[in-house]
Amino acid sequence: MSFERVCALSDIKEPGSLRVELDDVDIAVVRFEGEVYAIQDLCSHAEVPLSEGDVEEFKGAPTIECWLHGSCFDLRTGEPTNLPATEPVDVYPVRVEGEDVYVDTESNGALPAMRATN
Repeated sequence: MSFERVCALSDIKEPGSLRVELDDVDIAVVRFEGEVYAIQDLCSHAEVPLSEGDVEEFKGAPTIECWLHGSCFDLRTGEPTNLPATEPVDVYPVRVEGEDVYVDTESNGALPAMRATN
């Protein structure tokens, strides 16, 4: 794993998301109910930034909603929880060390979130 510092924990609203542009991918770093997630910042249905959508619970899952058509994506797995999206987006491992948030964009898959501790 190759973790890269992407932001400060305080840069992300609770609940909310922050768009981070990296060399190879844009990600949304998301805080929800004390957890920190990293998800590809591109809706698989409409190719718009997910970081501009609402972060909320949907059908029991922590999700981020695409603002354009309303598809929600599970922050833990990247799977869409409702239509019109049918394809998942990538999720990435997150590590929080003090005030720093690190993401490993070389790995993706359904991985546990990192609890934010202050």
